[in-house]
Amino acid sequence: MRHNRKVNHLGRKSGHRKAMLANMASSLILRKRITTTEAKAKALKPYLEPLVTKSKEDTTHSRRIVFSYLKDKFATAELFRTIAPKVADRPGGYLRILHTGFRSGDAAETVLVEFVDFNEAALASAPKEAKKTTRRSRAKKAEAPVEAAAAPAAEAPAAEAPAAE
Repeated sequence: MRHNRKVNHLGRKSGHRKAMLANMASSLILRKRITTTEAKAKALKPYLEPLVTKSKEDTTHSRRIVFSYLKDKFATAELFRTIAPKVADRPGGYLRILHTGFRSGDAAETVLVEFVDFNEAALASAPKEAKKTTRRSRAKKAEAPVEAAAAPAAEAPAAEAPAAE
């Protein structure tokens, strides 16, 4: 049984693991999406999401805490300047993990890790919030006369156009 075994050590010593997660987090912040293995992505998510939450409050103290984890001043600046304002209203869940298949060399499952608010393709294809409608049958009956009245009005100008020629 795996009692009290919550951290995936990823086959590395603690110093190597911390350095690898810091490098992966910095790369993700600077590039907005990276490809890695599933195990590393699952380890990265709880490492980076608290840092993004910390970056919502732009103080010297929070910047120093985030820098102590990332060890990269460019990534820290990018996190506070670009990412934090965009995720300010999001209560959590800043990262998305998308499965992409298996690596050819060792058949490890590869994933794409990205920030949710920085995927332009998904944001563009997301439908706009439509007006809520009810599922009552009365609503359809109320709309029917409006459509019937609009249809003859649309046909009338079409009938007048050939007469003008």
